[in-house]
Amino acid sequence: MLKHLRTIVGKILRPVAALLLRLGLTPDVVTVIGTLGAMVGSLGLIARGQLFAGTMVITFFVLFDVLDGTMARLAGTSGPWGAFLDSVLDRFADGALFSALAIHLVLTDQPVGAAAALACLVLGSIVPYTRAKAESIGHTATVGIAERGDRLLIALVATGLVGLGLPAVVLVVVLVVLALLSLATAIHRMLHVRRQIVAAGRAGGTPS
Repeated sequence: MLKHLRTIVGKILRPVAALLLRLGLTPDVVTVIGTLGAMVGSLGLIARGQLFAGTMVITFFVLFDVLDGTMARLAGTSGPWGAFLDSVLDRFADGALFSALAIHLVLTDQPVGAAAALACLVLGSIVPYTRAKAESIGHTATVGIAERGDRLLIALVATGLVGLGLPAVVLVVVLVVLALLSLATAIHRMLHVRRQIVAAGRAGGTPS
């Protein structure tokens, strides 16, 4: 879902990316700024109960995640380092968001929601790990219904709407669903890789 949106937003932000390059900014700097801004919006606002303001701040800095890639392509500097940095810093941003939601939900006496936010935090790290590990052993694991961008978009929409006045239970339900979707995606990817390995005739036990 978000992949198509990223393409459209990337085209819209192309003039901004070109301007930032002319000003001397690099894609790596923009990546770091975007991550720090998202973390501030999460831990500085959402964790303190300012859900709508935090959502707006994070949404603004999420655009930097599109800008850095557009800048790299315009400058002809796309490569493994940029992809690596972007992926690692995404874990910081996601961790900050779901940690902030857990803190907020604990402080507002929503234990189920807090547990779901922590589950999203843990499973949200496992999902990309399955893909990275699969690729490290020569296979693919891009299947699943809960990509990182989709999880982030759904969580931010729910957070912002609750910040505008919807009942807190809406956020709780969304986080529970996201946790279940992340779990399903992780299991789906494990089974997908298993099938690839078996088809290649290389299935074996776990290493000791």
